[in-house]
Amino acid sequence: MDYIKQYKSFVNSHYLSDGVRITAGISLPAIVLGYFHDLSAGIVLSVGAMCVAVTDNPGPIHHRRNGMMACMAIIFAEAVLTGFAVARPVFLDFLVFGSCFVFSMIGIYGSRASSVGIAALLVMVLNIDHPYAGGRQVLINALLVLAGGAWYTLLSLLLYSFRPYKLTQQALGDCIQSTALYLQAKASFYERQPDFDKNYRQLVDQQIIVHEKQDLIRELLFKSRDIVKESTHRGRVLVMIFLDIVDLFERVMTSHQDYKTLHALFDDGDILEQYRLLILDMVMELDTIGIAVKSGRPSEETPFLAGRVAALRDSFIKFRDSNRTAGNVEGFISLRHILESMQDIADRIHTLHGYTTYDALLEKRVKPAIDYEQFITHQDIDQKLLWENFTLQSNIFRHSLRVSIATMAGVLVSNFFPFGHSYWILLTIIVILKPAYSLTKRRNYERLTGTLAGALIGLLILYFITDPTVLFVLMILLMIGTYSFLRTRYLVSVVFMTPYILLLFHLLNPHHFSAVLLDRVIDTVIGSAIAFLANIFFIPSWEQERVIEYMGKTVEDNIRYFRDVSEPFLGRTLSVNRYKLSRKKAFVSLANLSDAFSRMLSEPRSKQKNVGYVHEFVVANHMLTSHIATLAYYMGSAMKYASPDYQPVIEASIRKLNQAHKILEQGVPAIENPVVKEDLRVMNDRVNTLIKQRKAELDQGVLHSETRNQLSEFKPIVDQFNFIAKVAGDIERLSRNLHPASIERAADSGGDEPGNQEAGTDSGAAFPDLSPRGGFMVTKSQLPGN
Repeated sequence: MDYIKQYKSFVNSHYLSDGVRITAGISLPAIVLGYFHDLSAGIVLSVGAMCVAVTDNPGPIHHRRNGMMACMAIIFAEAVLTGFAVARPVFLDFLVFGSCFVFSMIGIYGSRASSVGIAALLVMVLNIDHPYAGGRQVLINALLVLAGGAWYTLLSLLLYSFRPYKLTQQALGDCIQSTALYLQAKASFYERQPDFDKNYRQLVDQQIIVHEKQDLIRELLFKSRDIVKESTHRGRVLVMIFLDIVDLFERVMTSHQDYKTLHALFDDGDILEQYRLLILDMVMELDTIGIAVKSGRPSEETPFLAGRVAALRDSFIKFRDSNRTAGNVEGFISLRHILESMQDIADRIHTLHGYTTYDALLEKRVKPAIDYEQFITHQDIDQKLLWENFTLQSNIFRHSLRVSIATMAGVLVSNFFPFGHSYWILLTIIVILKPAYSLTKRRNYERLTGTLAGALIGLLILYFITDPTVLFVLMILLMIGTYSFLRTRYLVSVVFMTPYILLLFHLLNPHHFSAVLLDRVIDTVIGSAIAFLANIFFIPSWEQERVIEYMGKTVEDNIRYFRDVSEPFLGRTLSVNRYKLSRKKAFVSLANLSDAFSRMLSEPRSKQKNVGYVHEFVVANHMLTSHIATLAYYMGSAMKYASPDYQPVIEASIRKLNQAHKILEQGVPAIENPVVKEDLRVMNDRVNTLIKQRKAELDQGVLHSETRNQLSEFKPIVDQFNFIAKVAGDIERLSRNLHPASIERAADSGGDEPGNQEAGTDSGAAFPDLSPRGGFMVTKSQLPGN
C-alpha cells in the first residue's frame, strides 16, 4: 500500500475541501461573535450554517445554489414553528410527527431534496429543548438561523467563483482512481490459484462504485453551463478526459475471458503472472493520473510502461512458439486478445497523461459530437409524483411513517427519562433511519461503535491535555475530519465527531463534562435501539419487494444495448450518440441491480427469498453486459465480416430476453422458445472449418497464414454471439424461476436453491453454465461456482 499516494489523494480530494469549507462556515460565526461577547448568538448562527451545509452536496453549482436557498427558507420557517410550539406540548408533538413525515417524503425528489429535509429536522430537534420568552425571541432566533444559512451560502458560492472547475477536477480524479481499482480487481483473476468467488464479488462491488462516480461527473460536466455551453479550453479537456475514461472502463470490461481455462492451460509457466504484473503497472499509472487531475497539475508519466508492454509481447511470442499445440491454440488466441486489450489500455493511459497538461494542442483531438442532454437525468418537482407515493406500496411512504413514529417514540422516552441532552436521541433516530434496511443496519452499527470509540478518544484527550488553546485547535481538526469523512466513511466521521462535540462542551462549560459524556453515550444507545426496532418491526421495507423491478430494467436496457451493438454486424450504421447512450443505460441498470442485491444480502435470512436465483440472475446479467461490451469492441471490423447470417441468433437472443422481461414485468410466464442450434450453426460451422484448417497448418509447421488472421478476427466475434445467445437463455430460465408463483413454491418447500442447469456447448465455443450447488453462473468455470 502506497501511503504517500493515499495522502496525496486525500489532500487533493473534494472530501477534504468540503470538510475545510464546512468547518470554516460553521465555526467562524461562533468564533467571531464569541470574540465580541455574544457567543449564544454565534452558536445559533453556526447551527443555521451547519443545516445549510448539509444540503451542499457535490453537483452543478445552480443545483447547489437552489438547494441552499430552499433550505434557508425551510429552516427559517421550521425554526419559527418549533419556537412557538415548544411551550405547547400537544402542538409540538403534532409538529414533530408532521415534520418528520413531510421532510422524509420529499426524498422522492432526489438526494438533494432529502438533504434539505434532514436540515429542517435538525433545526427542529436542536430547538426542541429551548423554550423562548416570547414571540420576539422566537423570531430573533429564527432570523439568526437564517443569517447563518445565508452566511454559509455566500461562502460556498464565493469559493466556487474562485475555482469553478476544482470540484469537477477532484470528482473526475476520484472517478479515474475508482476505475484503477476496478482494473486492479481484474488483475486478481491472473494470480496463481485465484479465488474466483472472492474476485468476482470484488469486481461487481467496484463496478457499482465506478458507476456512482461516473454519474456524479455527468451531473457536474453536462449540467454546468461553464463547462459544456461555454467554450473554455479547460472545460473541453475535462469533457475529453471523462469520455476517454468511460471508454477505457468499457475496454477493461471487454477483456473478460475464460480465466479458469487459461489457468488450466498455462499455470505451469509464468505468462499469466507477467500479465498480472503489467495490469498492476497500469493501475499505478491510472492512480497517478487521478491524483494529478485532482490537483490540477500535470502527471508524471512512467517511461517504462510502453517498454513493459513490448516486453510482454516478446515473452508471449516466445512462450507461444515453444508451447503451442493443436490442443491449446484457442487459449493462445485468448491470450493474444488480452494482450491487445492491454496495449489499447496502455495507449489510452498515455493519452490521459497528455490531457493533464491542458495543452492547447489538445483542441485538435476532436471528439464526436454528442448530445449531452440525453446522458443526464432531470428531477422535476412534480406534485403528481408526491401523490402517487401516498400508498403503503411506496418505499419512501413507509420510510416516512417509520421515521415519524420512531421519532415520536424518542420524544416519549426523553419525556419519561429526563436526560440532560435528550434531543440527541431524536438526532440519532433521524440520522440512522434510512429507506433500506441494510443501510439503516450499517448506519446504526457505525453510529454506536463510532460514538463509543470517539468518547474514549475524547476522554484520553482531556486527560492528557488541559490547555484551552490546544484543545480548541484539536477541536477544529476533529471538525475537519468529521465533515471530510461524513459522506464516505460514516464510522470514521462519528469517531471524529464525538470527541469534537465533547471538546466543544468542555470549552463551553468544563464543570459538566462528565454529564455531557454520559448523556452522549446513553442517548446514542437509546436512539440506536429505537431505530433498530422500528427498522425491523414497523412496516419494514425489504429488497425482495423491489429487486424484480431492478431485474426488469436491467434486462430491458441490455436488450437495447445488444440491439444497437449488433447493427454494424448486419451492415447497418450506428451513431456514436445512440451507442454511448444505450451503453450508459445498460451499465447504470446493472450497477443498480448489483447494489440492490448487495443490500439484500445484508437483510435477515428469512427475508432473502430465492436469493440463489437472484444471485445467478445478477451474475448472468453482468456476463451479458460484459459480452455485449466485448462485441462492441469488434465493431471496428464489423463491416469486414458483416453478414445476414448473424440475424437468426440476434433475433433468437433478443426474443429470449424479451420473454424474460415480460415474465419479470407482467408476472406471466411466456411461451418457452429455446435458442436452437440452427440459429448458431452457420457461423459456428465457419469457425469450426477455420479451426480445422489452422490445426492442420500447425501440424505441418505453418506458423503464419491467412487462415490464422481470419480465425483471430472472426472467431472472437462468433464467440461473443454464442456467449450472448446462451446467457440470454439462462436469463430467461432464471426469470421463470423468479416468477412470483415459483418464489412462493420455493418458500413453501423451504428451499431456494437453483434448479437443474442447462447443459451444452456448440462449435467449440465455451457457453455459460449454471451451477446448481454454488449459486453462481460461470462460463466453463470462468466464474465462481462450486
